Amino acid sequence: MTQRRPWRLPLTGTRSTGSAEPVVAARREGAAVVDCALYVGGVRQSGGRDVAELFADAVTTVDGFVWIGLHEPTPAEMTEVAKVFDLHPLAVEDALSHDQRPKLERYEDTAFLAVRAASYVEHTEVTETSEVLETGSVRMFVGERFVVTVRHGSVGGLRAVRADLEADRALLAQGPWAVVHAICDRIVDVYLDIAAAFQRDLDAVETRVLSRDANAGIGQIYQLKRELVEFRGAVLPLQQPLATILDGRTVKLSKEVRRYFRDVADHNTRVADRIGGFDDLLNSLLQARLAQVTVDQNNDMRKIAAWAAIAALQTAFAGIYGMNFKYMPELEWRYGYPGLLIVMLVTSVLLYRYLRKVGWL
Repeated sequence: MTQRRPWRLPLTGTRSTGSAEPVVAARREGAAVVDCALYVGGVRQSGGRDVAELFADAVTTVDGFVWIGLHEPTPAEMTEVAKVFDLHPLAVEDALSHDQRPKLERYEDTAFLAVRAASYVEHTEVTETSEVLETGSVRMFVGERFVVTVRHGSVGGLRAVRADLEADRALLAQGPWAVVHAICDRIVDVYLDIAAAFQRDLDAVETRVLSRDANAGIGQIYQLKRELVEFRGAVLPLQQPLATILDGRTVKLSKEVRRYFRDVADHNTRVADRIGGFDDLLNSLLQARLAQVTVDQNNDMRKIAAWAAIAALQTAFAGIYGMNFKYMPELEWRYGYPGLLIVMLVTSVLLYRYLRKVGWL
């Protein structure tokens, strides 16, 4: 692989103890590099050299590889990284895109994997505008001697993943695909946590929809459906890349790493199944709420019709006696006016009691 001009990595606080202690890269203002290190036999090597030198050492060292982590790099910064690791321009373009579905593509000796990270947003109750889910993305370039991770968004941080891997040297010694497994495993584990939290939100909305006072609005159900669509867009498309990794034709993995990926795929499938159940439940709740609204509207219409019937009866009396005919019943009677008022009142009461009895009032 042709090496081009070296690209300097902004590192501060480098230890010079000569030991294999982890050297944490402090992110400089405006810099995309979060951390970068050379690993040999699962052990992080000390030193704050530039990326090209670290990669050159990885190529000439048995069981060595470089892991560089980037967060929202600019096109210029991503181009410099691509020069060092000879990344394909199409993959670099995908890494810079802000809207990328989970996928796995192979470019000669380099694999490009895009995964969507997610996190649950804590809230006291679900409203019509509640943000339940926040998503980001992690893109990974994987070669025989390197891993380049590119994050977009505030979720999906990889510092904890790197720290856990550096503590598990046996797994880290498996190479770059062990890093990819650890990242996917952490992301899918968060999916499981989100699914559990989403279940609690669904239970709360279901209780409100099916309660006697039924004060849950349709807007709350639609908000959960919107958040579920976003969650589904992260989980379901990941099934195909994981299946491709496990089939052994596109990516060559050791048995141990493949076993780990199989566990990740199993967890992702469980989350996908739960999402299907959530969607069915939300559809059922929506239908139940719409049925409640229809019943409430029918009840309101019946009440309006009942009161209109009572008013229409009185209007009939008034209309008949307001025609000014010469010959009408009790027209000349002294108590005709109060008598008619009493008849109107009695008929109104009788009609009201009847309508109450049949459930219209």
